[in-house]
Amino acid sequence: MLTQWYVILSVVLFSIGVMGVLTRRNAIVVLLCIQLMLGASALLLTAFSKMHLSHAHVFSGEQASQGQIFVLFIIVIAAIQVVTGLTIILSFYKKTHSLDINFLNRLKN
Repeated sequence: MLTQWYVILSVVLFSIGVMGVLTRRNAIVVLLCIQLMLGASALLLTAFSKMHLSHAHVFSGEQASQGQIFVLFIIVIAAIQVVTGLTIILSFYKKTHSLDINFLNRLKN
């Protein structure tokens, strides 16, 4: 499969994630859209890593696998983001009994 299809799919997924973050009010949906954007960037890095691995005679093995190492870091960051995001959302829900992001001003007091 050509790399351009991976790039197109990654751009579509990232765009859906950005639109979800900008238009939704529910905190859990915003968290899921951020996860979608992280997944799209991981897909893009994996696709470019695969493309560079096919031209491995130009790059050393260490340089060719750097994209996959970045994907591993993205997966770790996504897991950390889920844990911290859900704890913040749960404490927000306990305080306001709502998941609407517009009520974040109530947490100032």
